[in-house]
Amino acid sequence: MTMSSRNDTAGKKEVEPMKIAVIGLGTMGTPMAENLLKAGFEVTVHNRTRSREEPLEALGATRADTPAVAATSADIVLTCVSDTEDVERVLLDEKIGALGGLKEDSLVIDCSSISPGGTRSIAERFRANGIGYVDAPVSGGSEGAIHGTLTIMCGGSEEDYERAYPVLQVIGSKVTRIGPVGCGQIAKVANQVVITGTFMALGEALTLAYRAGADPEKVVEAIGGGVAGSWILNNRSEKMLADDYPLGFRLRLHRKDLGIALDTAREFKVPVPIASLVATIEDALIAQGYGDEDMSNLARFVRHGAGIPDGPMKA
Repeated sequence: MTMSSRNDTAGKKEVEPMKIAVIGLGTMGTPMAENLLKAGFEVTVHNRTRSREEPLEALGATRADTPAVAATSADIVLTCVSDTEDVERVLLDEKIGALGGLKEDSLVIDCSSISPGGTRSIAERFRANGIGYVDAPVSGGSEGAIHGTLTIMCGGSEEDYERAYPVLQVIGSKVTRIGPVGCGQIAKVANQVVITGTFMALGEALTLAYRAGADPEKVVEAIGGGVAGSWILNNRSEKMLADDYPLGFRLRLHRKDLGIALDTAREFKVPVPIASLVATIEDALIAQGYGDEDMSNLARFVRHGAGIPDGPMKA
């Protein structure tokens, strides 16, 4: 399997203007569309909650009543919605789906996180109509979407990847083709398993340090320079200590992604004990009403288990 990767942290390349339809304007899709507009693309937008289109219209985007209408004049359709069912609805629905509006030789880029099997089935529908398809799930949270520094994991033919790249390099700084269609979603599964353990371990470590009598901020400073250093430590420890969980990636959406990871692990008979345990913890937090907070609120479970009251953990 051939993997190609490009890291554009040194600066974005100028791209030829293209017409892009962006479907799905949530926490991630809206800043993606904004960055495409800033880069000079002609952007049409659609969202199920139509009011979310208005700020982008003010920036120069065109609004469309349905995904099919948005796709009519598009060279590329980029989707970023919540789950497999939503992707199927906006792309394949007989009345409103983008498939009904796209012309032959156009391209779909799906930045949603959905099942690898579902991705392959959807892609086959488009290939049968002469339309390319790249699955391109992302990592980096809302911060990465805003700043155009997402990590993007791609599955698709080399030809389709090359066509998608001018768009992807605007919204991300690390863009990698993993292999054929579906491989981007497999990479996202692996990504979610890693961050599951890391978020949980950080919550445990900070709570342990505080309860044992050390200054947790100093602990973060110390371990950040060693093997324990990570993006999650650097970007989420301060808020965990403050008992504050501003939205980066909703816990309930991570639980959805984790469900895909667990299903994939069962399919291929791979034990994932840490991911399985954290899934039960996330279920408990969601049941308590914390599903729309950032997933760093996994620390809340550890704090409560240690009997630490709500509020900052300070030495």
